[in-house]
Amino acid sequence: MANDLKRRAFFISDGTGITAGSLGGLLAHFPETEFEQIRIPFTDSHQKIEDAQKRIVNAKLINGLRPVVIMSIGNNELRSELKEVDAYYIDLFESFIFPLGKELQQDPLTRPGVAHSMNGANYGNRIEAINFALGHDDGMTHNGLNQAHVILVGVSRSGKTPTSIYLAMQFGIKAANYPLIPEDFERGTVPPILEGYIDKIFGLTIQANRLSSLRSERRPDSHYASIENCKDEIKKAEKLMQKLGVPIADSTSRSVEELSAIIIQHINKN
Repeated sequence: MANDLKRRAFFISDGTGITAGSLGGLLAHFPETEFEQIRIPFTDSHQKIEDAQKRIVNAKLINGLRPVVIMSIGNNELRSELKEVDAYYIDLFESFIFPLGKELQQDPLTRPGVAHSMNGANYGNRIEAINFALGHDDGMTHNGLNQAHVILVGVSRSGKTPTSIYLAMQFGIKAANYPLIPEDFERGTVPPILEGYIDKIFGLTIQANRLSSLRSERRPDSHYASIENCKDEIKKAEKLMQKLGVPIADSTSRSVEELSAIIIQHINKN
């Protein structure tokens, strides 16, 4: 599908946008629609609301499709102002927070960052986990690997990085990830640095057609992206993981939310 036919989905917040962004999983329930996700955090002034409105209007002008806007803005005036342009709005305050306040007979706090300040320790853990995931992406470093709650392995482009980041952002889970490469298949084991952490390893696999498509976006018409090479790497990776007794999840048709739920179940079980 051409890029200009994608449905734009805006996540607009007066804070970091993590709360609004957490609802991005809603879009995964509509696989027939291809979304382009756009995040606009710290929208906390009339000028920033106006800038966001321009982006929403331009998005509709590009392809005629009404954008989806998932918003978390506590200020009533700013919230109403944003909605003056045509879009489909999912308003966290109108849909969830205010109705809950009515039930509890309380006026909810509406300042930016309330969702994080109510559990500052948890927020701090998530930031630490995000830094850990970024620092340990694709086997970038081995330092502090003993702190990892889980180590994801799989062939290149099997979904390791987005799953690691999601686990960190949403749950404060420190996830490292390592690619399985031909040298590992020849040795018949995981990278040497991981041999002491087999109990922390979780494997991701993927169907060859999907893998070839993903790799072609990065390196079109290459051996790396060829269907034959993808089939060969997947077969060898699965054989290696089964040999080591590593749990495996197929990422082909699963969202990062679904994969994360499976991984968290495994972590809790252990």
